[in-house]
Amino acid sequence: MKITNKEEYINSVKRVIITSEEIQEKISKAGEYVDSLYDGRPILLVGILNGCFVFLADLARAITVPCEIAFMSAKSYNGTQSMGEVDIILDIEKDISEYNVVIAEDIIDTGRTLKKITEILKKRNPHSFTVVTLLDKPERRVVEFTADYSLFVIPDVFVVGYGLDYDDYYRNLPYIAEI
Repeated sequence: MKITNKEEYINSVKRVIITSEEIQEKISKAGEYVDSLYDGRPILLVGILNGCFVFLADLARAITVPCEIAFMSAKSYNGTQSMGEVDIILDIEKDISEYNVVIAEDIIDTGRTLKKITEILKKRNPHSFTVVTLLDKPERRVVEFTADYSLFVIPDVFVVGYGLDYDDYYRNLPYIAEI
């Protein structure tokens, strides 16, 4: 899809599902949750690129205990369609065995990406392992996977905004919208 003008961009949004204010309110609570995991060992926030970058930045600012940030990148979508396979494009190189690892994910849809990343990281023996997701879409799940903390459960609609995209567009919207 190639967007050629601002009007086309804005008019393609069918409806706002979650407002910016609702997101910020839930992120504050998620920050408190992550703070509660702190036991003196460092927390490593792991963002799954590219969609997580907005959520991870706001979540990191909501956390008040010491934390570090790392990124992984996985590819499993082409446009609106899951390809069924998950390729790890960028991996964490540091030893995570002394960390409380917290994955910050933008959306859990089929569950394939997070299941694969979880399997990889758990083999590296982190002190603890937690998954926090901005959006959970359980109707689309094709593998068994449940986040430890979900900010929002949404229906099976294609959403963009707040880091989520359609062919790399819409990530900059400050809310979650259906297109």
